[in-house]
Amino acid sequence: MRAKVHVSLKPGVLDPQGKAVADALGRLGFGEVGGVRVGKIIEIELADSLSRADAETRVREMCEVLLANTVVERYAIEIA
Repeated sequence: MRAKVHVSLKPGVLDPQGKAVADALGRLGFGEVGGVRVGKIIEIELADSLSRADAETRVREMCEVLLANTVVERYAIEIA
């Protein structure tokens, strides 16, 4: 079983990396870009013996403990 965790900054949190990307895109001629937010995707291979519900619970625990800084980041989990 595989899990994907999408981590991104919460709305209202400054994103200097996103601003740098947006500025660079503008300089490269992509004037239609109004803003960019940068995040990350983490893929986790899980034991097949886990149920879907248990897998989601365990990945949520991983996010809360290590994978996301929940003060400034939000996350979404996909189980495949």
